[in-house]
Amino acid sequence: MPTTNLPPSSKKLFQLFEEGRGMTYKDLVSRSGLPPRTVRYALKKLKDRGLVAEKFNFQDARQIIYLKRPQAAATAS
Repeated sequence: MPTTNLPPSSKKLFQLFEEGRGMTYKDLVSRSGLPPRTVRYALKKLKDRGLVAEKFNFQDARQIIYLKRPQAAATAS
């Protein structure tokens, strides 16, 4: 599932995930510089394609940690 057909906002978030660490929604908004609604849309597109996974945040159960799926690294090239 290459990222070529994704909107620019999704591509930008996917590049942030290249660092290999998980990020919360607030992290993504602040690091991307995109409006919260755009980040929500971009995350939905990435999740629909199976490029991003959600993980339970044990430090703060109110937040979800988003991270790149391992197989996404190989298929996104």
